[in-house]
Amino acid sequence: MCGISGEVRFDGTLADTAAVAAMTRTLAPRGPDGAGLFSRGPFALGHRRLAIIDLSTRGSQPMVDPELGLALVFNGCIYNYEELREQLRAASYRFFSDADSEVVIKAYHHWGAGCFERFRGMFAVGIIELDSGVSVLARDRLGIKPLYLSQGPGRVRFASSVQALLAAGEVDTSIDRVALHHYLSFHSVVPPPHTILTGVRKLPPATVRVYQPDGTFADQVYWRPTFARDPQRSDWSVRDWQEALLETLRGAVRRRMVADVPVGVLLSGGFDSSVIVGLLAQEGQRDLATFSIGFDAAGGESGDEYVDSDLVAREFGTDHHRLHVDTAALVPAVLPTVAAMTEPMISHDCVAFYLLSQTVSQHVKVVQSGQGADEVLAGYSWYPPLAAVDPQTVTEHYAREFFDRTHDGIAALVNPEYALSNDPSYAFVAEHQRATLAAAKGQAREALDAALSLDTQIMLVDDPVKRVDAMTMAWGLEGRVPFLDHDFVELAAACPPALKLAGGGKGVLKEAARGLVPDAVIDRTKGYFPVPGIRHLEGELLHLVRDALSEPAARDRAIFRPEATAALLAEPNATRTTLDGNALWQVALLELWLQSLPTPGTPAGTSAVTSTATAADLSAAEAPNTFEAPP
Repeated sequence: MCGISGEVRFDGTLADTAAVAAMTRTLAPRGPDGAGLFSRGPFALGHRRLAIIDLSTRGSQPMVDPELGLALVFNGCIYNYEELREQLRAASYRFFSDADSEVVIKAYHHWGAGCFERFRGMFAVGIIELDSGVSVLARDRLGIKPLYLSQGPGRVRFASSVQALLAAGEVDTSIDRVALHHYLSFHSVVPPPHTILTGVRKLPPATVRVYQPDGTFADQVYWRPTFARDPQRSDWSVRDWQEALLETLRGAVRRRMVADVPVGVLLSGGFDSSVIVGLLAQEGQRDLATFSIGFDAAGGESGDEYVDSDLVAREFGTDHHRLHVDTAALVPAVLPTVAAMTEPMISHDCVAFYLLSQTVSQHVKVVQSGQGADEVLAGYSWYPPLAAVDPQTVTEHYAREFFDRTHDGIAALVNPEYALSNDPSYAFVAEHQRATLAAAKGQAREALDAALSLDTQIMLVDDPVKRVDAMTMAWGLEGRVPFLDHDFVELAAACPPALKLAGGGKGVLKEAARGLVPDAVIDRTKGYFPVPGIRHLEGELLHLVRDALSEPAARDRAIFRPEATAALLAEPNATRTTLDGNALWQVALLELWLQSLPTPGTPAGTSAVTSTATAADLSAAEAPNTFEAPP
């Protein structure tokens, strides 16, 4: 797990190593264990390392293989790297390290862009063919690892965060109006390639982008799950589905223990994280480190789930750690949390993840987490109302259940220069859901299939998954999400919706887990990661919100109508979104995030030097390194 950056020139000039060094410095929290920089002609690559597999310097990056003519930066983990390494050895490849990153570079040489289909894991990758001038960017199937892009005259830059691209300079920071519409309508989800900044795009998940030396590129989407009934499983009983899903999840959890450092679990006390702990216990894990967080109550809401997490910790004898955050400590964490967001995220549990990650990183470097189960297995409240609707009307019903605002509601909130005549959010959802139903090709189709397809491939990626990555990596902590193992996602997609909806959601897996985790955990009412102090704005946090909306930067941007924000501030907890979020917090969070961004830099001139010549550019205390394979 790391931070990556790079620049590729298409105009015959040298890559700007100062710009790449600036991006790499910004990514330091993602990789506290080492820094590297590589430059050759039109290419420059930067890397910050969090050492998880092969802790030696042989696993350092950027990784250059002169025999193969390839240079690589890689962020993530390939869980089946040992199996792939043996296949490559059988094909006469020689290895100089035990790192999964070296497997990636050899796999690309052997299988080309098709190598990414062979990977089980999470990844964002940049590969340079040093001789041909072809460059390749790729992202994992569920977009667990981020990859942002900035296009400029004659070049493209890429990085693990928006902030890194801004540090390099030459980025258009005006507001993307389509992205703004998505943010205010689609519950802060901004589908790729858009981000809230006009000059920053993001590579879609499950996508390989190949740039030619002249800057033209082509995208290949290498994975897309089918949300329809599989004829080969038409005779499966309910028990068959239960056993298959649990066994597939078991394999996913087992794979995510691959590491040369200890692996812990974020234990909320809910079903999702509890079943991970239970499966690890069955695998023979002892003294597993588990972590939970709680907050002071506010607005009549409890701020912790300790009763449930303690129950699971006792059941499996984990080395359990509680973190309790009182309200006085919550407010100082808000601005650092916002600054750590790669994109603005309104979920109130961002602060919880940020603070929990800070504590967890002092004990372990890797954790498994239960994110994704609700989207994959129909665990949320908006799914049951969609169960019986006509598939052809699913978008209408989905928007009613999920969207924060209507198109007209957004027009009433933003100033005219930010308003759109069309409704891009509704159109995007409608097209995605139409394509899902069409892909079923005559098989049984249900409205819920279309909703779950959208949420699994879009909402999940650009809300919960992005949240986990940003908050854990802010503290150099690697978060792994077994519910997003692609085998598990594919199997769940084929499962009849009625089985997933049973038991208040996730019923098919809950029943399979009886005897594995306590019934009290399975039968409890679904909870959410509670941070009442943000859901109910008052006191110092409300002052912070008021200040953000009255800052000169906010007034200059003038995104929101003054009368609209005044009404929200007059009754800060009265206006709720469809999913019971705080409408004022959503508005203020966007401004807080925009105000947290670094001022776009102006990198120094270009340089033709190799990595060691730019040591001072990274940091006076860091000597960058590039690992070159022996020829």
